Amino acid sequence: MLKQADKVQHAERPEWGVGTIQKCETITREGQRDQRIWIKFPSVGIKTVLASAAKLQCVEQSCPEDADDESFATLEVSHDTGWLGEISKKKPEDAITSLPEQATDPFTPIKQRLEFSIKLYRFDSSGGSLIDWAVAQTGLEDPLSRFNRHQLEEYFSRWSFELDKHLQKLMQESRMSAADITKLVSRTPPRAVQAMRKINGQR
Repeated sequence: MLKQADKVQHAERPEWGVGTIQKCETITREGQRDQRIWIKFPSVGIKTVLASAAKLQCVEQSCPEDADDESFATLEVSHDTGWLGEISKKKPEDAITSLPEQATDPFTPIKQRLEFSIKLYRFDSSGGSLIDWAVAQTGLEDPLSRFNRHQLEEYFSRWSFELDKHLQKLMQESRMSAADITKLVSRTPPRAVQAMRKINGQR
């Protein structure tokens, strides 16, 4: 069993870096004992995963074979940014529709925020792309274990609306020239191109 403060790495998401467990919660899933784990990763903020589904590797600190169940129930989620870091302050449906911190952090140079935001347009509401988006937003290996397809489609629609508004704000703040926009458009996903052209036409 994992515990708070353990250092772990997600084997299938090495780009997330080495994360620190913020909270562990024992649950029963399909009649089996499992853990829901909140992990703060340096590059993507807080993600929540199921121990039975996620391929977590312990680093730096040992992971005990067992732990007291009560310790999981009494731990509190850290009030950091990230998908479930705010779970105690807002509803999951509000958290899943939030934009990643890399896109909104005011301390990050606006060009980096803009480039990161544009890359988010690689997601769409079709098939596997919707699931990929939900995995990226929640950190869950199987988002359908917590949300149904209709909910994900609804949340994605809200998220896309917020992304369009955010992109418009960044473009206005960056005061990019027509040449810069053309250069940026040349290497962006098709959905981003459509959004940027629409925004540019409104300026």
